[in-house]
Amino acid sequence: MITHTAKSTDAVIIGGGPVGSYAALNLAKLGVKVTVYEEHPEIGLPSHCAGHISIRSLRNIGLYPLPNGIVENTFTAANFYSPFGTKFSLHLSSPVTTTLNRARFDNYIANQAKAAGAEFVLGTHVQSLIKANDFVKGVNIRNGKKEEKVYSNITLDAEGISSRLLRQSGLAALNPKGLVFAVEAEVENVKNVETNAVEVYFGKSFAPGFYGWLIPKLDGTAKVGLATNRGNPHEFLQALMFKHPVASKQLGKAKITKIGYHAITLGGPIEKTYANGFLAVGDCASQVKPSTGGGVIFGLTCAKMASQTVSEALQQVDVSSEFLHIYQKHCADLLSFDFNVMLRLRRFLDSLSDEKLDQILRVCGKLGVDNALRDVDEIDFQGKLMLKVLGKPSMIAAVAYFAMLYLSANP
Repeated sequence: MITHTAKSTDAVIIGGGPVGSYAALNLAKLGVKVTVYEEHPEIGLPSHCAGHISIRSLRNIGLYPLPNGIVENTFTAANFYSPFGTKFSLHLSSPVTTTLNRARFDNYIANQAKAAGAEFVLGTHVQSLIKANDFVKGVNIRNGKKEEKVYSNITLDAEGISSRLLRQSGLAALNPKGLVFAVEAEVENVKNVETNAVEVYFGKSFAPGFYGWLIPKLDGTAKVGLATNRGNPHEFLQALMFKHPVASKQLGKAKITKIGYHAITLGGPIEKTYANGFLAVGDCASQVKPSTGGGVIFGLTCAKMASQTVSEALQQVDVSSEFLHIYQKHCADLLSFDFNVMLRLRRFLDSLSDEKLDQILRVCGKLGVDNALRDVDEIDFQGKLMLKVLGKPSMIAAVAYFAMLYLSANP
């Protein structure tokens, strides 16, 4: 027999991933009564991300250094390979990125939110939004045989890429043309890799529409994956591991111990992230870097801005879309330049043939691009990074060469 009950709270958050949990943490710190509903029975599982993140960005939002057991490795180098085996190496003067145990990282943020006063309800499916007079008024949830109406002054959607509830709010979902489909595996018995370097593999024959990666851990295992805009990701992973001229030497005898699949949105932020009584944040709002598919830092950044907007809206007793639009304005003011640069970079990379990709890596090596980037300490805000390094002679020459290739591919 199904039982029906009702409750109320100031704010509901749909999804207990890092973005939803970080929004809850910030809301709880601002004195807002907030409840997070997560459909899975455990925070952080299943994991849909390699957890390769900028150290500086984590530090800037107050999440670094991290407790023991979360950081799996840190990196001062990256090796980029064409599908023909041409290699371009970038060695940085200090560690710039880290790879995290995502389940532990997600739990760390959730536990901080709980300590600040946020409530988490796990294993609970948000079935639909409660709507009245064109306002979102809460959510209908189900846990086993118990159905409940949860009324709230405002609802934050951090459900992830499915965007099911986003569409119920009346907002347009992310552009499906910007989707790529990823496979992520953990492997053991990896050979011929530098433990302080991330490996990146380009080429339409191995990862059309994106790239492949190998992220070593200090225990001798690694995270391996790729994404593609066509075909079967698993078949491409097999080709990468056993046919790529470099990856096959590193992964040809590796054993997959865990594997998962997920979609990544590369199309840039959705047109509108707010409605009456409702805000979208994270993957469902496509707040993901179009160049690399990384969504954690931008999602966390927007979650903090969403929390500030929600707190102000509740204080003003105004959760209308007219008031909530300031959330999107704040996000755009901070991120729109970088998103525009990364969207152009994604289009540029997608336009290149495997032969031109090979040429680019060769030219980068000859021009000394690695030396121009040696002191880089930030990889997330890539538009601002370009402005910072463009004055260096090798980068001017490289950008001129890239522009020529781009124009030749896009008449």
